[in-house]
Amino acid sequence: MNELYKTLHAEGLLSDESFEKVTAEHELPLFHVHWEIKTILYLGVLVLTGGLGLLIYENIDTIGHQFVLMLIAAISIGCFVYCFRIKLPFSAEKVKSPNTAFDYVLLLACTSFVIFIGYLQFEYKVFGLNYGLATLIPMLVLFFVAYWFDHLGILNMAIANMAIWMGVSVTPKQLLLNSDFDSETIIYTYLLLGILLIAAAYATQHFKFKKHFKFSYQHYGVHVTFIALLAGYFHYYDSMLCAVWMLILFLFAFLIYQDAFKNKSFYFLLLVILYSYIAVSGLVVRALIRGLESGGISLLLMYFIGSGIGLIFLLINLNKKLKTA
Repeated sequence: MNELYKTLHAEGLLSDESFEKVTAEHELPLFHVHWEIKTILYLGVLVLTGGLGLLIYENIDTIGHQFVLMLIAAISIGCFVYCFRIKLPFSAEKVKSPNTAFDYVLLLACTSFVIFIGYLQFEYKVFGLNYGLATLIPMLVLFFVAYWFDHLGILNMAIANMAIWMGVSVTPKQLLLNSDFDSETIIYTYLLLGILLIAAAYATQHFKFKKHFKFSYQHYGVHVTFIALLAGYFHYYDSMLCAVWMLILFLFAFLIYQDAFKNKSFYFLLLVILYSYIAVSGLVVRALIRGLESGGISLLLMYFIGSGIGLIFLLINLNKKLKTA
């Protein structure tokens, strides 16, 4: 590009003043601060919510719960009004934000709303002991906002709230009082959650409705499904059902493996390999655990060292294969 400017300058098509400006601009290129500004705005939302929470906590006896609720509601309503006024028209495709601050104002609005519902339930027990309803309302609002305003961050909040809602709804006493996560109800519930999220991921792509939401659904769905299948395997470790759970896990891994190659996603390929490695290691440990007295520990150490090295080479080769596919 500099040679072009020199040629134009030599032929008299570019003045000395313009040539000096262009040369100076290329010698001192502009420094992009896009992500720096986004980071500062994101931290600003966190600092604001954290600071308000600390201020309220230290002065709750003076200002009262009603004032706190009114303040949180006012922040949330004000942010939502701003976002509704300047938002671009809804579309099934990806919609860009009207400005840089829009995403963070919307994030503050949703965060304030969730805090408002939680505060209302904690202090006044508006929903009584129906914790499922207390988590259902924020979930529905977050999903609506995520789609209406096309916000991936809010979608992630909605998915997390969905996981909480399903867990709290099926076993509120065990989850909140006994912290009993090793139960059939919890395992089957989160297996269902994982399947629903993966189904939502493929539905967004198949129906071409917010296709860019697929990664978020699939990300959480793959993690939750693999963890639920592993939990089921270890829960039924001493029965024949463990073989069924392991078979389902390997079948699921194969399906995600094929999809990862189809979409050239090394991330999901990595998840398949790591979770499959955990499953295989569980089988190996189970096979060798009975031989601890006859050198089983040494065999286990050799297995983990050798398999760890093999895992690294496997990932390197798969990455090369993925790039050349």
